Amino acid sequence: MPERPNLLFIFTDQQRADTMACYGNSLIRTPNLDGLSGQSFVFENAYVSAPICSPSRSTIMTGLWPHTSGVLKNNYPLPESTPVVAEMLPADYVSGYYGKWHLGNEVVKQRGFDRWVSIEDQYRDYYRAGEYASVFSDHYHFLMGHGYEPDRDFEGAKVFSRHLAAQVKEEHTKAMFLAERAAEFILTYRQRPWALYVNIFEPHPPYTGPFDDLYDPASIPLPPTFLKPPPHNAALMHRLIQRHSDEEDLPAAAWNEDGWRRLIARYWGLVTLVDKAVGRILEALDESGAADNTVVAFTSEHGDQLGEHNIYQKSAFYEQSVKVPLLMRVPWLGLEHRMIPGRWSHVDLVPTLLDLIGADLPGHLQGRSRAGVLAGVDTLDGHDAILDWNGRDRSRHPLGLEVDRIQNAPHRGLISSDGWKINLSIGDQCELYDLNSDPYEEFNLFEDPSHRARVLDMTERLRAWQRRTGDTVPLPEISALP
Repeated sequence: MPERPNLLFIFTDQQRADTMACYGNSLIRTPNLDGLSGQSFVFENAYVSAPICSPSRSTIMTGLWPHTSGVLKNNYPLPESTPVVAEMLPADYVSGYYGKWHLGNEVVKQRGFDRWVSIEDQYRDYYRAGEYASVFSDHYHFLMGHGYEPDRDFEGAKVFSRHLAAQVKEEHTKAMFLAERAAEFILTYRQRPWALYVNIFEPHPPYTGPFDDLYDPASIPLPPTFLKPPPHNAALMHRLIQRHSDEEDLPAAAWNEDGWRRLIARYWGLVTLVDKAVGRILEALDESGAADNTVVAFTSEHGDQLGEHNIYQKSAFYEQSVKVPLLMRVPWLGLEHRMIPGRWSHVDLVPTLLDLIGADLPGHLQGRSRAGVLAGVDTLDGHDAILDWNGRDRSRHPLGLEVDRIQNAPHRGLISSDGWKINLSIGDQCELYDLNSDPYEEFNLFEDPSHRARVLDMTERLRAWQRRTGDTVPLPEISALP
């Protein structure tokens, strides 16, 4: 192990696990991610803490569960008292955060990071300090410098809508803008130990970009749950959100197979754009001479249903929303492709990455280092992944109070090491799925008497996790008989 390894952490927004060859999809063109996976540990089943932006990224940045970090729902700011990974690095490291933040003030350097590059002007109504209303993102100024004109009136200012910001030239997209800025960081600090976090916005909606026509919609394979509603006995949360449509991002005309195929093709195009950005960053890492001295991690903050179970976007406990890619290249542990079986949770990212670069692990972290798994002295056997859902958003749901109530009701989920998933909530239908025989989660077995012992055991494991982590959300009382 080098004396002072660097850390390059790249994560995307809304990228499913099955968008890369190492996860079974060889149809999307991702040569750079394929090359990275060929030299990396690839986690077979990596799970987010919650299938929505702010709570999930709070776990990525803090090593805490959402109910502990204080980021309970989307657009909640991260409390100042909750430390992030930059504040846990050794004092001689220079650190950078580049990309979407979505944990409070977007456009200002903060939370222990030495360098900051922003790309978002869509969260101005959530800024905690009024003076930032007159500050715009670095990508805003970049687009202005290249002759683009903002097209959206928002919170007293003219900003670039996400549609316009996505339909610019390839080299002006958020992804490539970040890639060039990240390359500059890597080359500038080649003589110092560094940690750089890059959050690429794509393939998040509005599902459009420079490669909209790269993939033929008619050739896209469709899974058995495509446009098929959740089972009749699925959680009410899942049955309600499958009716949701967002007229701004997905016009009503797209709610048919042809429209969805076009949307998925554009989503795939955005994944290819992500790959190009990753390639540029890795090229700079090679040019800096620090590739052998750098831990590289790649993941996403949550997935996307893409029409499976007839659901648009995320906020569901289905695998398409909660399971994401996770690659880790650690040169001193070898440079060959190795699959890591078992269930991984994002709460373990901060302690694992700190451990890999030789940093001390703060005692308050709720995740644990899995560096031993990479070194071959430990496994993920027996490890359960947990889902910590406390609600979708602090704003009212456009479909009314019933949808608002159920989507903002706490739910807890557990994916067991042997491939079973349980979803529990007071006031909602609970769920049990066997991911081994039912990978698309079409058959809710929660009320099946033959699985009662399993339900009781998994519920108790969730309660034990609650006791360990200080989670006070009540779970339903479950009797030995259904």
